[in-house]
Amino acid sequence: MDQFKNLRRLQIESREENGGVGGRQDPAAETLGGGEMEGAAADPVLFIGMKVRRRASAQRDCKGDYIGVPSDPYLTKLLAKQGDKKVLFADTVLKFTGTGKMKRRILVITDFAIYIVDPDADILKRRIALAAVDRLCLSKLSDNFLAIIIPTEYDLLMASTRKTEIVNVLLEATKSISDYQLEVVFSNSFEYNAAADMVKEINFEEVDGGIKTRFAKKEIE
Repeated sequence: MDQFKNLRRLQIESREENGGVGGRQDPAAETLGGGEMEGAAADPVLFIGMKVRRRASAQRDCKGDYIGVPSDPYLTKLLAKQGDKKVLFADTVLKFTGTGKMKRRILVITDFAIYIVDPDADILKRRIALAAVDRLCLSKLSDNFLAIIIPTEYDLLMASTRKTEIVNVLLEATKSISDYQLEVVFSNSFEYNAAADMVKEINFEEVDGGIKTRFAKKEIE
């Protein structure tokens, strides 16, 4: 959790079904807004002029595995069981549940799949084939949010200080398994499927001291 320290607090507003807006603060919210984003040494052209990036984000080197997967018995056994041998990225992130709660999770990206693991219980929560990923959604601001859109399942919304590196890894990984170029969408407002039967809209706004983020439930037609 060391990478989650010393970041400025993000104010999150949750809009309930009845239309009311209530403020909510979570200790983990300190990791989300105003924090530095890790970036690959050579970022794709798609980031140029599209997103506000901090200087430190563009200058940091990429390590890939930040948690030491080979030395973790559970992760090693899990990947071996799935037949995955090449780890492209591994780190601790914050994953948003359908109800809006934030959970600390381990994110592992291999050359075939994305793994979401509960680090406290050593339980695989989700495995997503790279071929199932349709696009990535990010704001144009310097926040740490990333939405992975999976049309055949519910989507994955997370926050990471290494978001740019995650995007680059996913772009290269998906390109290597097919000729399809993964789409990256930059917008300060986008929708995602928070659960199988729940669509949410997330809005980003730059304010003094950080980024304000608002969630709103959308009616499913």
